[in-house]
Amino acid sequence: MDEKNMQEILGKAEVLIEALPYIQRFNRKIIVVKYGGSAMVDEELKKHVIQDVTLLKLVGFKPIIVHGGGKEISRWVAKSGMEPVFVNGLRKTDEATMEIAEMVLNKVNKSLVTLVQELGVNAIGISGKDGGLLKVEKKYADGEDIGFVGEITEVNPKILYDLLEKDFLPIICPVGMDDAYNSYNINADDAACAIAKAVNAEKLAFLTDIEGVYKDPENKETLISELTVSEAHELIGDGFIGGGMLPKLNNCIDAIENGVSRVHILDGRIAHCLLLEIFTNKGIGTAILGDKERKFYHE
Repeated sequence: MDEKNMQEILGKAEVLIEALPYIQRFNRKIIVVKYGGSAMVDEELKKHVIQDVTLLKLVGFKPIIVHGGGKEISRWVAKSGMEPVFVNGLRKTDEATMEIAEMVLNKVNKSLVTLVQELGVNAIGISGKDGGLLKVEKKYADGEDIGFVGEITEVNPKILYDLLEKDFLPIICPVGMDDAYNSYNINADDAACAIAKAVNAEKLAFLTDIEGVYKDPENKETLISELTVSEAHELIGDGFIGGGMLPKLNNCIDAIENGVSRVHILDGRIAHCLLLEIFTNKGIGTAILGDKERKFYHE
């Protein structure tokens, strides 16, 4: 074997050794992955995400996928001759739109189940309605009624524990019911956060269309690799965080303050971003952790 081939093989071995302590630490631990953004509409990226989650399952993690489907819902709403309407970033969801949303989310759900099954892992797709997983009440946008959009009031994780115990990979679409058994669309970030808290997840990972948290969004050199909850509060208080990142970072803080050990914000447009973040020392996105948690990455 020539020297070049030997170096390539040794390089692969070093990658596996680097991953070892992370595999040991998170073996048999629950990881919730919120799957959305461009990684859901690009078929190649979709395949990479599912490969990553399946690998996590096969090396001993207990992954749960919570997926969105906003872009696909908007496409079908438009095909039905309606105009998608958003209020403060939330989709205004009348009865007809809710019917489309639930149809589309279930279609997306089963397509993800199929991809996982093709890789030899048993997956089950459910919605927040199944087993009373997600109970909701009507959500308002600054006092405005936006229809069948739900605010989660209660999570019943029993069905998830049962599926994990039987070695299934649960894939959840964010639809829930209120006390009158009406169906509501739920923001997928909110659903992932609520579920991660309810199952005491070790990790919660958000796949997004941004690289992570920046101190200065205009300067790509200011990407923050690791961020404590106190530092996150300071960034928000100092006005560095705005737009769509603000509710996402607040969700991260909420998850950490309610028992989730680590939350990751990742660029889902990067192939195998989950593996790169979880199994390498530096990672590629932003990890948010509790103030007392030990940092993994040091300059």
